Amino acid sequence: MGFVWRWIFAFALLAVTYNPTQVNYIRWAQAQYQAQLPLVALAGLLLLVGYIVYLRATVRSIGIFGVLLTMAVIGTAVWVLYDRGVISLSDPTANTWIALFALSVVLAIGLSWSIVRRKLSGQLDVDDHDDT
Repeated sequence: MGFVWRWIFAFALLAVTYNPTQVNYIRWAQAQYQAQLPLVALAGLLLLVGYIVYLRATVRSIGIFGVLLTMAVIGTAVWVLYDRGVISLSDPTANTWIALFALSVVLAIGLSWSIVRRKLSGQLDVDDHDDT
């Protein structure tokens, strides 16, 4: 269940930032930056903190190669679904949602990978330690 929560938060972070509807940070900030600049800046910084947490954990956990490999697997899965006629890639709105889903899965895997590796191998990851 922990992975599902990490995925939901990653998807929410991405979808709040941008999605094909009119309800997202990018469109709101463009419309309100002159009237509510401090609020736009605060919301942007809160989103930035979320991205830093997810991206830093993802890169530290699976690395750039792992991110690329995960994106390749998800991209190939989308390709298979398209090839089998399950999804259509002719609708830009649907494509945006597919991209948000794919990117959120990558971020959730990155945030969860250390936990998965520990359960599979029984070994803990120690990123930082003090030798003194």
